[in-house]
Amino acid sequence: MRARSTAQAQPAAPAGTIVFSHANGFPAGTYRVLFEGWRSVGWRVEAVQRFGHDPAYPVTSNWPHLRDQLVDFVASLHAGPVVLVGHSLGGFLSLLAASRRPELARGVLLLDSPIVAGWRAHSVQVAKATGLMKRVSPGRVSRRRRWHWPSREAAHAHFASKAAFARWDPRVLDDYVAAGLEPAPDGGVQLAFRRETETAIYDSLPHHLPRVLRRHPLQCPAAFIGGTQSAEIRQVGLAATRALVHERLSWIEGSHLFPMERPDETAAEVARLLRAMT
Repeated sequence: MRARSTAQAQPAAPAGTIVFSHANGFPAGTYRVLFEGWRSVGWRVEAVQRFGHDPAYPVTSNWPHLRDQLVDFVASLHAGPVVLVGHSLGGFLSLLAASRRPELARGVLLLDSPIVAGWRAHSVQVAKATGLMKRVSPGRVSRRRRWHWPSREAAHAHFASKAAFARWDPRVLDDYVAAGLEPAPDGGVQLAFRRETETAIYDSLPHHLPRVLRRHPLQCPAAFIGGTQSAEIRQVGLAATRALVHERLSWIEGSHLFPMERPDETAAEVARLLRAMT
């Protein structure tokens, strides 16, 4: 079911701050179109540009330091309670941050970040402990990902030729090339989000979210938007997520990367849910 667009005749959003957290491998600048949509209806938008690349916040099992990176970023804004919006990795970090520091969070909105619970969470824990995670997580792809191109134009052509990127809004692909690449020391350009960091994040996926939320329940409302064709939702299920967000769950046509495929629709649906939540 496709989410109903609310781009027309939108009332002004309440004054407030959205702190957005990106998906693994995609720096915050990739989401520029969404940010502009939220700013146009009255929200201040802030974001950590890249998780996992600051030595002060290393990638470890269950992501406690990445959570702290988000917590410290929010606290540094001195903006009062904020709305935490996150895509995939960013959604999980938003939950962990809101649970850890409830006074910082006014609401949490997850973009295709289904909570891993029950036997699936136990399977993740065992896979991490035994080293099997390296064979079954998306890290098996990211550790072999191409990372260097002779130019931004060559990189753009490379991404545009891939089936997954072909579904993206062209503006978002342009933004990804702008934000996701940096000059390489020996010439050309390289991925700004290092593939070894991306792989480490995949291989250390939290298996303890249900336990964390039982011990430290959210003290703010939460909502979820899923992609109708999301393989991640099919793998994980939505029982634990529904128990958290209740009726605040909606769908947008697309894959796990629907914010890149339908950025305008995603921005509008997020704005609608935030009005209902706050």
